[in-house]
Amino acid sequence: MKPVDTLEWLNLTRHGESTGNLAYRAVQGTDAEELGLRERDADIPLTDAGREQAALLGRWLAGLPEDERPTVAVVSPYLRTLDTARIALAQAPYEIPCEVDERLRDREQGVLEGLTPRGIGLRFPEEVLRMRRLGKFYYRAPGGESWADLALRLRGFYRDLGQDHPGGRPLVVTHDAIVVMTRYLVERLSEQEILEIEKEPVANCSITRWRDEGGRLRRHMYNACDHLVTIDARNS
Repeated sequence: MKPVDTLEWLNLTRHGESTGNLAYRAVQGTDAEELGLRERDADIPLTDAGREQAALLGRWLAGLPEDERPTVAVVSPYLRTLDTARIALAQAPYEIPCEVDERLRDREQGVLEGLTPRGIGLRFPEEVLRMRRLGKFYYRAPGGESWADLALRLRGFYRDLGQDHPGGRPLVVTHDAIVVMTRYLVERLSEQEILEIEKEPVANCSITRWRDEGGRLRRHMYNACDHLVTIDARNS
């Protein structure tokens, strides 16, 4: 048994929509080489829609029966995750202790940060060749992290989480790459399996949950967005 398997359940959510998400969508299909963001990655804020998503996440938390409520929230130190957690937890009619852990931060892109695929190809053609040769899972940009690097820091995080909160129900507020790599670790997936899963974007404020079944966590939902139906209906 791994330490993470001592949990009653594990719930992950990605932060609400951020200005970085908007910037990325805005350059799709253009010749832009940069996303045009002025803030460092850790300081990128939520949009108005992102704050509304966080509030809807909080209403979902508020509606959980007592034996389903989170016993602790653990949050990435980035602004967009901190604000998502703050808004969501404020909706709950019960107190949820909150911890911040830097191991939940987003994957670091190094010299490629803020660049579009076109910008990377024009400015760092040698890195494109390295990425193709090594593969997406093991490629690490100069100054950045590979997917394998994420697995290393998350192994330590989940070991500590299981040891510090045995029998607990943690709510982890984090980033899309962390949600994906948590599946890799908890479900003991292969490189090929996780890269196939990674092709489906993790939605903002979506919910992914594992429950204890016979001493091992089993996934019960992935990338679930039913609690965001109000926003989806208005935007359809």
